[in-house]
Amino acid sequence: MSSSISALQALLAQPKQIVITTHHKPDADALGSSLAWAGYLKQKGHHVTVVTPSDYPAFLNWMEGNDEVVIYDRRQNDRQVRDLVNRAEVICCLDFSCLGRINELGEYVRQAQGVKVLVDHHQEPENFADIVFSTPSAAATAELIFEIIRDLGDQDLITKGIGEALYAGIMTDTGSFRHPSTSRNVHLIIAELLKVNIDLSKVHRLIYDSHSEIRLRFLGFVLKDKLVVNREFNTAYIAITQAELREYQSKTGDTEGLVNYALSIEGIKFAAVFIDRGVAVKISFRSVGSFSVSDFSRRHFDGGGHHNAAGGISYDNLDATVERFLGILPEYKEQLTGVPAAVAPPVA
Repeated sequence: MSSSISALQALLAQPKQIVITTHHKPDADALGSSLAWAGYLKQKGHHVTVVTPSDYPAFLNWMEGNDEVVIYDRRQNDRQVRDLVNRAEVICCLDFSCLGRINELGEYVRQAQGVKVLVDHHQEPENFADIVFSTPSAAATAELIFEIIRDLGDQDLITKGIGEALYAGIMTDTGSFRHPSTSRNVHLIIAELLKVNIDLSKVHRLIYDSHSEIRLRFLGFVLKDKLVVNREFNTAYIAITQAELREYQSKTGDTEGLVNYALSIEGIKFAAVFIDRGVAVKISFRSVGSFSVSDFSRRHFDGGGHHNAAGGISYDNLDATVERFLGILPEYKEQLTGVPAAVAPPVA
């Protein structure tokens, strides 16, 4: 990491035109790390624009710098965003490991002449960046952003606004500090952020306790009518149709966290949520223990992520996707249950 810090320090020695981008449908870590990094770079005299490849949940709008985010829309601002990327001397790619995760922006970034900086904690990063901070063992990209600012010698530039954005990213990606990725280092960083008087309870409330009434009714419907528990494979899953999303006026962020409810059932080791988005079925996977959903999603659903949290995609319809998922489970019976899958007797 020291060589990357030295390269980054040299790159940022003079004011630059910088674009920061993050993954499709940014979560608190993606947006929090991006806005925190932008806030720091602006203090250093750089001209910075955060560009997201899609919209993001309204419960993240409180973050400092949110009002200046450019949300990419191919029909409305394609030329503006393409020009921003092409003019950028530095392009910072935060919280994603491959350019496919930023949709159309991926090719713009790939072809751009600016120096590309990757800061990420997902597995198997694509080789597209010039300066790389890739630490899959890190709990969140926000953790890495804190360390980079500190290692650049500028921890004193972390303001309350920057600190709260970093805290939001770390808090959510650790599942409120309950996931195995919650290391000693994570708690030491939070202790440092407390020095700038971040409001922990406010951040938690804004993210977790600001849902609409209809979103809560949607959650009730999902848990009552859509949750399927398969004890044979210690697996639970939820599949949601486009019609159901429309009925409950689903907005970006309304399906976030559903997979954790499925995983919270006693004895469940593997959980999945399938969301029919029309052009594709988006999938979230979670697991506990040694079962790698990153390997599972990469092998079967063109996805990836972390050992216990990953995503995938399917271009089959929803029913066919779920059927394929269920057909795959017997391959993993021993990993999920400790009981070997039945082997057909040899043909006489």
